[in-house]
Amino acid sequence: MSKLLTHLSPLAPDDSGACGVFYELGGITVICDAGGCAGNVCGFDEPRWHEKSSALFSAGLRDMDAILGRDELLIRKLSKIAEQIPAEFTAIVGTPVPAVIATDYQALKRMAEKKTGLPCITVETDGTHGYDFGEMLAYSRLFRTFAKERFPVRSGKCGVIGATPLNTGLTHADSLISAVQAQGWSEVVCFGLDSGLDEIRRASECAQILVISPSGLKAAEYLHETFGTPFSVGYPVLPENVIEKAKALSGKRVLIVHQQFTAYALRNCVKDCEVLCGTWFMHDSRYETGLDLKFRSEAEFREAAMGMDVVIADPMLRRAVRGFSGEWIDFPHYAVSGSAKW
Repeated sequence: MSKLLTHLSPLAPDDSGACGVFYELGGITVICDAGGCAGNVCGFDEPRWHEKSSALFSAGLRDMDAILGRDELLIRKLSKIAEQIPAEFTAIVGTPVPAVIATDYQALKRMAEKKTGLPCITVETDGTHGYDFGEMLAYSRLFRTFAKERFPVRSGKCGVIGATPLNTGLTHADSLISAVQAQGWSEVVCFGLDSGLDEIRRASECAQILVISPSGLKAAEYLHETFGTPFSVGYPVLPENVIEKAKALSGKRVLIVHQQFTAYALRNCVKDCEVLCGTWFMHDSRYETGLDLKFRSEAEFREAAMGMDVVIADPMLRRAVRGFSGEWIDFPHYAVSGSAKW
């Protein structure tokens, strides 16, 4: 029962993360569900619907479809979509339904590719992990499928992995590109945000990869192993109002809660304080820069927050610590509250 949320809204799940990675890449994405998970993605976890279109569909599984595992019906529907919508690939994203009936994703992949003539990426998400787990699977499959050719390295080019609205709250890459250019790079591409599949194909052109979320690490490791592309981790586009408030702190016990690399970036702005970073999502111990926590329950978060003078976190999380009497600085995380407002 440790994952039971009594005060917080459900956090963005893995299938939403995978769909967010595919959103702008010119493919056809099918969420293997009856409609509920697709509604969650479209209604809560994907802010780009108001600005950018994407070919994202629900499989529309009925009870007997799910019980009998009617894969042929799903592939037939996908084939009809591919006949009407130009696409460079198809993607099938899992939910609790295929997880319960043990869907054979490799079989779906072979059937889809044979029927449509397009590459098919399957992501075995099951709705029980955080959004970044789904992002990790999607990024890894994308780069392994399409980033196979070695192109000449462009010395001033930096590629950013992990730039999704669920990580950043951003629906466009302008501010992120400007922040990375300020570090000395003349050309910056945010894979999957204001860029398409061709940029992934040409990923080996990058002289450096910047990973801004743990969800991008496996893809970056693949590029390093395959092409020798070096990578680093960081988060260059923190909101100015949060930075100013963090810099003003002194002699406090501070808890920063966000995805791992974003929390670390803000910790670097806090001086003369005892700072603890925490996350509800993926945590890679190889990149620890100080005291860290991985929250698995509201009780763990509440215990950590109650011992602090200042908490810097999404305002939604305040519901879980209603007795907290210290200072709270809002630091929105779209995957937690569905709000990108700073």
